[in-house]
Amino acid sequence: MAPALSFVIPMYNSAGTIAALVHDIENLTIDGGHEIVLVDDGSSDRTLEVARDLVRTARVPLAVIAHARNFGEHNAVLTGWRHARGAHIVNLDDDGQNPPAEAVRLWEHARASGLDIVFGNYEVKRHAAWRNAGSWLTNRITDLALDKPKGFYLSSFRCVSAFVASEVARYAGPYPYIDGLLLQVTQRIDSITVRHDERYQGQSGYTFRRLVRLWLSAWVNFSLLPLRTATIVGLMTAAGGLLAFVLVVWLWTTDRGPAYGWGWVMATVLVFSGTQLVLLGLMGEYLGRMFLTVNQRPQSVVRDVISSSDALPSNQLETVRPTSRPDRVEGRAERLENQDLSKEGP
Repeated sequence: MAPALSFVIPMYNSAGTIAALVHDIENLTIDGGHEIVLVDDGSSDRTLEVARDLVRTARVPLAVIAHARNFGEHNAVLTGWRHARGAHIVNLDDDGQNPPAEAVRLWEHARASGLDIVFGNYEVKRHAAWRNAGSWLTNRITDLALDKPKGFYLSSFRCVSAFVASEVARYAGPYPYIDGLLLQVTQRIDSITVRHDERYQGQSGYTFRRLVRLWLSAWVNFSLLPLRTATIVGLMTAAGGLLAFVLVVWLWTTDRGPAYGWGWVMATVLVFSGTQLVLLGLMGEYLGRMFLTVNQRPQSVVRDVISSSDALPSNQLETVRPTSRPDRVEGRAERLENQDLSKEGP
């Protein structure tokens, strides 16, 4: 029987923290039962070995999905959603900063209110200052780029309904931004204040480079605002150039002194050249992402699935290994079902 709640945890180099987190989740009491889905996103330490050991000793259904390489946190979350069976799904970080008890509060609020998504809004964020600044900037970007209530805080600590998760998991593009995908599916959302604990140990694996990739995904993948902004900047620059030309002509015709010179010309050239380069860069970003999507760059590749006996259906174990795309998973599952029916005969 499917559990009431699935805990999906993307992992990256979390060999020292994941066991304690899994044990904390196992000790929870959930009406209707719960399961744990761990997604190893190409860790370079012993994370996958530790996760395999946890499968053998698990006291609740537990599945481990191993990516062939590192694809990114949002890609790993989507992989976990495709394997989760719960009526609701909660995402947790692998470092213990999202307390499992607070995850239960998210689920209880979602279940009681009938909402599709409930986000955790941290009382105090226990991240480095640059991470907090990056999160603030990301939320300001999403205020402009996404169709969400202004000022509404989006976080990776969220509870989503199985319906919404299944719809979002259909996305097969190589640059997923989960909050953008969620807001394309539903606006029945809310948030509650939750606790944010210190890490069990170690330091965050989230680098500035990863944060920039997240900004680009939020800004470029789900909004035409950058292109529209580029158009406005281009028009304003063109208008400024026209006014400067009129000024030069006026100074020349009224003989009011030097109206041109090397400095004036170079400043004008630099302004226009810089603007053109910015516009070309924006167009190149859009074209590059379209190129990679058209060429079917994989969102993720599942190398293996390890699970306790009742964590995943046996036919799903067979179909998820060779593919990363949800449409191919569904297609093969349908073919397997048809083969079984043909074997049974009329």
